[in-house]
Amino acid sequence: MAYATTNPYTGEVLATFPDATDAEVQSALTQAHEAYESWRETSFAERARIMNAAAAILRRDVDKYALLGTLEMGKLFEESKKEVILSAEIFEYYAKYAEELLKPEVLPVADPAEGKAVLVHEPLGIVLAIEPWNFPFYQVVRIIAPQLSAGNAVLLKHASNLPQCAAACQSLMEEAGLPKGLFRNLYAARPHTAMILNDPRVCGVALTGSEGAGVIIAGTAGKALKKATMELGGADAFIVLDDADVEKAAKWAVLGRHWNAGQVCVSAKRLIVADAVYDRFLELYKKGVAELKAGDPMDPSTTLAPLSSQAAKDDLHDQVTRAMSHGAKVEVIGAPVPGKGPFFQPLLMTGLDENNEARHWEFFGPVTQLYRAKDENDAVRIANDSPYGLGGSVFTRDEARGARVAARIRTGMVFINHPLVPKADLPFGGIARSGYGRELIGLGIKEFVNHKLINTVDIDAPF
Repeated sequence: MAYATTNPYTGEVLATFPDATDAEVQSALTQAHEAYESWRETSFAERARIMNAAAAILRRDVDKYALLGTLEMGKLFEESKKEVILSAEIFEYYAKYAEELLKPEVLPVADPAEGKAVLVHEPLGIVLAIEPWNFPFYQVVRIIAPQLSAGNAVLLKHASNLPQCAAACQSLMEEAGLPKGLFRNLYAARPHTAMILNDPRVCGVALTGSEGAGVIIAGTAGKALKKATMELGGADAFIVLDDADVEKAAKWAVLGRHWNAGQVCVSAKRLIVADAVYDRFLELYKKGVAELKAGDPMDPSTTLAPLSSQAAKDDLHDQVTRAMSHGAKVEVIGAPVPGKGPFFQPLLMTGLDENNEARHWEFFGPVTQLYRAKDENDAVRIANDSPYGLGGSVFTRDEARGARVAARIRTGMVFINHPLVPKADLPFGGIARSGYGRELIGLGIKEFVNHKLINTVDIDAPF
């Protein structure tokens, strides 16, 4: 069975689920379209009521949902609870702001005789959401909250190791009162992606995943002439300038690299440290990593979770081995991790010069790339020497300087004096090999709507 719950910590396969049949996929499409035809005319107030209801359920049952996330992908239980609360905040954001974000816009015209031009934002149909395993609920909610609020329907193809989280997402919306068919979890098989995207009732696809998955899905969507948003990989730079608070920067670097066991697209993967503070920063960083405790993700004292699967561990190990063959130097840092289960020993990687192609790779786990920068300009150069362009951080005591450096970093997001953390009221997205399109706030809710011009012109106006 492709869809299975395997506890990463114990390795136990707890449940398996069969792939959806072609008939089930077609039935889901039909039900979604029928529900959409009514939902698109439903008031924003009614949509907001359901979004708020979903948020209230998540807050009430936070432990239940968090337990499922930890069970299926292995993240720390406390991290899982924070993810559930963030998901509730996203529902609440769109309940409050969706109508304002999508209100008609009166357009200025050079000559009143040209008419009274208004831009309206109308839903388009069914959105296919293809989501990854590292955030079982947040990744789904950041699509369904805006798209359902906009009047669209959503079909979900979640990661194959999260079948129970995927089912829980559907149950959540049903309990919140969402009309049947508007949101459906499908244990879709690989051929179903093309089947869904080629259906005329489907308006597009939102993917969060690997660069390789993005190439495939974007190609399929392009052939079907369907809109796509791609939230792909990242190798975020974490720049520490010579005037930074080194102690606090090192503390944030440890957390920024190792939360969710380093399996985050906006993790602080590349530490770029000014020469003047490099040695002190490195000393503090190693000390901080050494204080991490790997173990049972349900244990409150655990601060380093296992990877999501043995396959993830094996892939990361192979990647590190290949980087070393290109000349990378690898140092073991931190306390030893358990030998049983997909725990990965934190590593520090250097020697990633312009001759080592591994500097352009994303390491999805607790592997830290470390660079020594001569000065500010060199730090920016290293940061921009990447095929990715998702996020980044700049640490400095001078906020104006931080803003100037942030403006020079070619990414979709930059935080100053803090690791990048997703929020309900901030946009999310990148450029280059990190994908295209934006999620959350007004940018996200407008990705799959028709921006229709309605222009009322005097019948006697000249042509």
